[in-house]
Amino acid sequence: MPIVNPTIVVPGVTTSYLRDLYPLPPDTIWSLTRKDFTRARLHPDDLRYEAQQPALVRPDQVIELAYSELVEELRHNLSDHADQQVPVFPFSYDWRRPLSGLEDEFDQFIDEVIDRTRLLSHYHGTKFDRRPQVNLVAHSMGGLIVAGYLERFGAGKVDRVASLATPYRGSFEAIAKMATGTANIGGERPSSREREASRLTPSLYHLLPSFETGVITDPADALPTSTFDERLWQPSIIDTVVEYVRMHSADPAMKSDDNAELRRARGHEIFRALLKDAETHRKRLERFSLKDAGLAQKDWLCVIGVDAETRVRMSVVRESRGDKPPAFKLTSEDRLNRWEDDEATEVERRQTGDGTVHFEGAIPSFLPYESLICVRPDDFGYWEIKDRAAMQFGGFHGVLPTMNMLHRMIVRHLKRATDPRNNTWGAQPPGVSRKDWRPPLTGLKT
Repeated sequence: MPIVNPTIVVPGVTTSYLRDLYPLPPDTIWSLTRKDFTRARLHPDDLRYEAQQPALVRPDQVIELAYSELVEELRHNLSDHADQQVPVFPFSYDWRRPLSGLEDEFDQFIDEVIDRTRLLSHYHGTKFDRRPQVNLVAHSMGGLIVAGYLERFGAGKVDRVASLATPYRGSFEAIAKMATGTANIGGERPSSREREASRLTPSLYHLLPSFETGVITDPADALPTSTFDERLWQPSIIDTVVEYVRMHSADPAMKSDDNAELRRARGHEIFRALLKDAETHRKRLERFSLKDAGLAQKDWLCVIGVDAETRVRMSVVRESRGDKPPAFKLTSEDRLNRWEDDEATEVERRQTGDGTVHFEGAIPSFLPYESLICVRPDDFGYWEIKDRAAMQFGGFHGVLPTMNMLHRMIVRHLKRATDPRNNTWGAQPPGVSRKDWRPPLTGLKT
């Protein structure tokens, strides 16, 4: 069997440690057990850097609870011989930053993985030596980085891709995080510090929903429905940005009460720029074509989590008619799961998700609908007790990469292997019959 290309695992938002290298010794400011929002929040004058200076924050390891099993299983099962290991590299990154900048770093990381793999003797003289390529396995926001990278750079260095629970068209949990500080993204404990920090975190704007259904407004309120339109947003979120300008701007004039209007204009400018950058990136992904990138449908395994209660809509209202500002209404009634509803129509059965990403938000524009594979919480094996327990804390979306069956499915995809033991399975998306289902893997059980 041909040797498997080296593989890169690209994690989701908030799942890479952050370390401040300025103190000696360096200090971890973001990890599984520590989340220092004060030191992680970004500077309104330059969102590449932290509000609290001097600092030198860099990404560190990926969070092991979510990805260690996936990485270790791939390392073991992609390799046919113990002394000829297939390298599997986690790509940790500063998840706060705009995704377009991360794409450049990812390109450099791919080059490094290729160069390091060339140093392994069992890759010498193989097809890899003649045409070096990597495989990519991405979870959640990691899939947006991968799709954006391929849209820009093409697939010359990429062989196969697997994406898990990626919000290609966004998630309402990004709005919930900014509005309340609590959501199924990066933890569930309400925190005013987290809410305020999130409002100046560029990557969260890349997760705003853009699918046609979901945002509900009253026509009489004359509100837009695009989440990238500043007029849809409640003023408290913009007020936070304005206050950050007052507190942290290096320009003394921004702190003066006499310059309140100038400060407000600057805050609106920052907020509009965050929305615009995210909208531009989303439009790039909507234009992305597998053929243009040099990939085929069979090269991309797209897995969507379903059968978990998920926020599928959000109302934006004015408290009264006229010039009153908009306000978000985030209620438990907007969290639905109609996957198993036998009386539901195809459209209604799509009112489900993985607890964080609504099914509609997980549908990529560049893949045929009938090629998607759905997995459910019940697809965890009987013995995966700790993973079921972890769902109580990270939700199905967060622990989906730990599913043993998915590990086997990814290995099959990357090795182009059959399934003689019938131990990989999934479900077709609503409205697709078994005979019309066209996943990139053959022989999947349902």
